Amino acid sequence: MAHLFNLTTDQIINYDDKIPKEIILEDKTAVEQMRLIQQLDDDDKQTIFKLIDKMLTNKKFKDFFQKNVAAL
Repeated sequence: MAHLFNLTTDQIINYDDKIPKEIILEDKTAVEQMRLIQQLDDDDKQTIFKLIDKMLTNKKFKDFFQKNVAAL
């Protein structure tokens, strides 16, 4: 088990119960959200930003079509 988690057996036996807690972005401010995202590896950050780009593009197209279809 120590090898699996890259810990010493002493670290496992004397574990101090400091497990990271789940992070939920939606209850954070925009500044805090960006600070947390900036902590990610570069590949993960790029994935997040590509996803956001895609969602924003989809929203623009949806808004465009709703506006233009409503005008008909």
